[in-house]
Amino acid sequence: MIYLLPLLSVILGYAIALLLKPSNRKNLKLLLAFSGSFLLSLTVLHLLPDVYEASLHNHAGHDGHNHGHSHSSIGLFIMTGIIFQIILEYFSKGAEHGHVHTHGHEHSNAMPWLLFISLCIHALLEGFPVSHHNHLAWGIAIHHLPIAIILTAFFINSGLNKTAVLLFMMAFAVMTPLGTLLSEQLHFISHYYTEISAVVIGILFHISSTIIFESSEGHKFNLAKLLVIILGVIMAYFL
Repeated sequence: MIYLLPLLSVILGYAIALLLKPSNRKNLKLLLAFSGSFLLSLTVLHLLPDVYEASLHNHAGHDGHNHGHSHSSIGLFIMTGIIFQIILEYFSKGAEHGHVHTHGHEHSNAMPWLLFISLCIHALLEGFPVSHHNHLAWGIAIHHLPIAIILTAFFINSGLNKTAVLLFMMAFAVMTPLGTLLSEQLHFISHYYTEISAVVIGILFHISSTIIFESSEGHKFNLAKLLVIILGVIMAYFL
């Protein structure tokens, strides 16, 4: 199930964009706000405490007391994740949080390789903590659904070949399950799970907070947006 959820969410988003051609931006922005809130809450309520707890355990001496600077080192990895995500967004133009730019892409048949590679790296890294936190698969799935809808619509409207769009979205869909599989199978990733997860936390922090503040025009909060954000927090708490 942890492999299927992120995979199916992208496929579903692709199908919705292709068949239904949703044009109501307000509903998409509300879905984005919910996904950002849900993902941020999962990160803060579940993933972050686990990483700090694991760090304290790993840095404890034989007498059971902590002898390292685990809090500051984990914080550094989190900040590394935030900076790394900012770098990825320089190439993806913010596609990870549904903010795509149409300038320079109208009716272009060229494959946006920088966007493709940065999105795939982002999705791959998101899958690493899922092997230890299965509920995170729900958060990533809900996060990827509106992104897949927006990306598919953007590529089709840009004139990109439909076969290329399909291959792009399928590659994007398998990245997160692939990340989960690699984290389970590769000793290197499992050995540095705490550090890698801290980097992913930074990535998720940046993505989810950006989604929340960019999901309405003019960065203004309204009642509907506030309600879906609160709903996301509540659902993440009880998951």
